[in-house]
Amino acid sequence: MAGFPSPSPGLRMPRPAAFGANPSGERMARIRRSPHFGDGVFQNPGGTARTRPSGSAREFAKIYFDREARTRRAPRGTVPVHPTTLADLAGPPATGLRLTWMGHSSVLAEIDGQRVLFDPVWGERCSPFPFAGPKRLHPAPVPLAALGPVDVVVISHDHYDHLDMPTIVALAGTDTVFAVPLGVGAHLEHWGVSADRLRELDWHESTRVGGLTLTATPARHFCGRGLRNTQHTLWASWVVAGEEHRVFHSGDTGYFDGFQDIGAAHGPFDATMIQLGAYAEFWPDIHMTPEEGVRAHLDLQGGRPGGALLPIHWGTFNLAPHAWAEPGEWTKDAAEEAGQAVAFPRPGEPFEPAGELPVEAWWRAVSGPIARPWCRPRSAEGVAEPSKGDLDLAGER
Repeated sequence: MAGFPSPSPGLRMPRPAAFGANPSGERMARIRRSPHFGDGVFQNPGGTARTRPSGSAREFAKIYFDREARTRRAPRGTVPVHPTTLADLAGPPATGLRLTWMGHSSVLAEIDGQRVLFDPVWGERCSPFPFAGPKRLHPAPVPLAALGPVDVVVISHDHYDHLDMPTIVALAGTDTVFAVPLGVGAHLEHWGVSADRLRELDWHESTRVGGLTLTATPARHFCGRGLRNTQHTLWASWVVAGEEHRVFHSGDTGYFDGFQDIGAAHGPFDATMIQLGAYAEFWPDIHMTPEEGVRAHLDLQGGRPGGALLPIHWGTFNLAPHAWAEPGEWTKDAAEEAGQAVAFPRPGEPFEPAGELPVEAWWRAVSGPIARPWCRPRSAEGVAEPSKGDLDLAGER
């Protein structure tokens, strides 16, 4: 895990349970056989991706720890969590597909009669330690135990804000199946999930659970939970297809042209869940900006607006230098320019992509100012003019 010094060779420390377990035995043999594993590590599509902050460490620290900037990275009031989530989920979706954003990248997808829970994180901190690390900016909309049966839990990768040990331990006592990228199963088995409930996939591999087909698809990111990041667990985006509907969850990823290939092979989608928060010019290869997130959605849809885009990976944890409300505002701008429908639910607010989408900019009531106006000024021709932030980001790419 980046940011922790490596222990000296002669010093043995107890390994925290939250670190999980390293792949070994037949699991490690399978990893070595993967066409995406080379030089002792999993490889990203499109070449090497920078996984540590680029540029000046001093400049990064100056921005990240500046007192005024830190206040902008959190809401100024109470985040409005949807109050009636459980009641709203009591009946089946009228259209056969309903999504409920639980915050960050956690989404409950009710699709063609089955329930899929993506990247469930119910813990208070995304950290191996209960006393340190980024803390939730809003509570989980519903208790995990009250959520009811889940057919499949899908994990995109093993970072703490996507794979939460307390949540997995709680789910280990249920009948759910876990679909995870190659190598990640070692963590889950270490925490009590039996091997017969694991579906561990390499990119482009699929598994059937009930009436659903789940396919692990490429992403541009990295992995690791312990003091030494061995890069022996894969990261993935996911396609889930039922008899009538199909959805896409990006996990964490930088923008790459593989979205076009995923869309051609598996799309178009009724809805996509796209990471477009926790971006920064210091790590442009592994997270997407809102503009890139909208572009990824369009790629997945064959280059045309269609389906519903649900922004994820924002609003719940403070993980990057940008203002707390910025992903919402910038996504709203970019989607309007592209003519793409976007859902902006409050945490815990269910919606059906084929129905009326929640579009209120709810974050404005509790947000401080951001570096760009709510909407970009438009030229005389009606085209949105690039902002300084756009020009800065373009210069970084």
